[in-house]
Amino acid sequence: MQLVQTRQEITYEVPAARGEGACPARTAFKEALRTMEIKRIGTQPSAKGSADWFTGTVRIDALFQGPDPALVSGASVTFEPGASTAWHTHPLGQTLIVTAGAGWVQREGGPVEEIHPGDVVWFPPHEKHWHGATPTTAMTHIAIQERLDGKVVDWLEHVTEGQYRK
Repeated sequence: MQLVQTRQEITYEVPAARGEGACPARTAFKEALRTMEIKRIGTQPSAKGSADWFTGTVRIDALFQGPDPALVSGASVTFEPGASTAWHTHPLGQTLIVTAGAGWVQREGGPVEEIHPGDVVWFPPHEKHWHGATPTTAMTHIAIQERLDGKVVDWLEHVTEGQYRK
């Protein structure tokens, strides 16, 4: 079986705002819109979640990263039972869309809450939080976040066993 990546040319008109001249960011964005891109499954390698940022076994599958000047990126993250992130924040917030299994999320000072497929979780900018699987069930979510000054996440300390089991 051979994978074939296709490109189809599409033209979009991006109107200039009133009083705008040539804007480099607008020009770059207009160029990025000219080509539809399909990333075929299996064309990007999976990555193992770093022990610096995760506890347990975690697999990360990059899904997309918007071309400059777009700031959005997304990944599918699978946590084996008992696996979780370390505490962390996102400069522009994060959205999680649970696609499989059962997981837990917690924001600093809040209760541990269980999440299931179809649930959508929003963490506001700079809110300290963690997320992961329950002790007995794996969990997969799509994580969507935006880049600010080249950064999408600030990693902090690991979640303690007491915090995880709370």
